[in-house]
Amino acid sequence: MAIIIGLECLLIDSANFYSASDTEAGAFVNPVAAPTSNVQQWRPKEWFPWVILSAGGITVLYAVTLPKRFGGASTA
Repeated sequence: MAIIIGLECLLIDSANFYSASDTEAGAFVNPVAAPTSNVQQWRPKEWFPWVILSAGGITVLYAVTLPKRFGGASTA
């Protein structure tokens, strides 16, 4: 998940988070409409995607090496 979020943050400039209350379906359908007061806009810092990608990569590498550490890897 962290790798996916990191890649997405590399591709976007900003993200809009809608509050669950007072949100109408039309706010999602009409992209040219002015955002309502219950929308928060988030802009990731330039370093954020790289930190998340690194954390995800380290987690994947650690998970791949776990069977070798506990002797569960059998070589045929």
